[in-house]
Amino acid sequence: MKFVISVLVGFLVVTISSAVYVDRFDQIEAAKKSNDKVIVIRNLQVPAGVLLDLQNLKPGTTLQFEGRVTFGYKEWKGPMVRISGKNIIVEGKPGHLIDGEGARWWDGLGGAGGKTKPTFIELKLDDSIVRNLHVKNTPVQMFTSSFCNNLLITNVNLDNEDGKSKGRNTDGFAVGLSKNVTVQNSRVYNQDDCFCCGAGSDIKFINNVCIGGNGISIGSMGNNRVVERVEARHCQVIDSFNGIRIKTRKNDKALVKDVTFDDITLKDIQQRGVIVHGNYPSWRPTDDPTDGCPIKNLVINNVRGTVKAGGANTWIWLANGVASGWKVSNVNVSGGKLKLPCKGLPAGIDKNFQERCGQI
Repeated sequence: MKFVISVLVGFLVVTISSAVYVDRFDQIEAAKKSNDKVIVIRNLQVPAGVLLDLQNLKPGTTLQFEGRVTFGYKEWKGPMVRISGKNIIVEGKPGHLIDGEGARWWDGLGGAGGKTKPTFIELKLDDSIVRNLHVKNTPVQMFTSSFCNNLLITNVNLDNEDGKSKGRNTDGFAVGLSKNVTVQNSRVYNQDDCFCCGAGSDIKFINNVCIGGNGISIGSMGNNRVVERVEARHCQVIDSFNGIRIKTRKNDKALVKDVTFDDITLKDIQQRGVIVHGNYPSWRPTDDPTDGCPIKNLVINNVRGTVKAGGANTWIWLANGVASGWKVSNVNVSGGKLKLPCKGLPAGIDKNFQERCGQI
């Protein structure tokens, strides 16, 4: 146990809270049960195939990461870290690193085959803040927030740049079945969706940078899930497979409502700049979309940038009647030379966007 001491206006102030340091795995449970309000995970080596269990933290706990946290190698499903609680602060101290050393699992197949790869960090937090974390080289999915309420994630760096050749399915920020979650001022370098939301409401993705992955995604939608009131604003998507995307599953049911993409810059997108399609997992117009997932009140505004020559600037592929109440304005995406047919555009959509959909 260590008391936290700070200086305020020339006086020494001993705070009420104290800190407990965890640098051995067998200290974790005692730290969670203690009366210390600050738990510091410091230079910890997590055994292979074992969960770093930081669940059910006491309300008001601050969980800090210091130094380098590493994990033993084993083929298993994970997750490698799970954090839960209410009124929690999770933060990284200067110079820390949560290192998955994912190259030990990467084989170019991701979750589709080859080695069994563990997911990395899962959060289940209410009325909480996650800030200033540096996460590197996860085997597959990086940072999942499920069943969360009133959660702020800010200044988090998810860095899987080393997986550029063999990393797959390394989704960045995944939000599901959650309410009032904001991800802001963060950076993702990965090999799948930078951000994805497959179920939830009042979700915000603000002022973030996405590099190398599949862009900013809603979906994939199915299983009667609902996504509503989701905003992606003031973001950059760079050298990614797609730019912004809504994907709904073929022959499935769900609802997408009140989604906004605003002030998004795209650079060197490989396949689709703006894509909304109802035939996932296909990403080509080779089979018809189905009508089980309405997409209502979609706003796309001030989306601009470049697509590589082999890709398409925009592509909409929906069953008739699925889309309604869309507002599209100031979309200027260029460079793609692939012409694709578009279908299912709603009545009243911007004429310029409608005429250019799927065209050069």
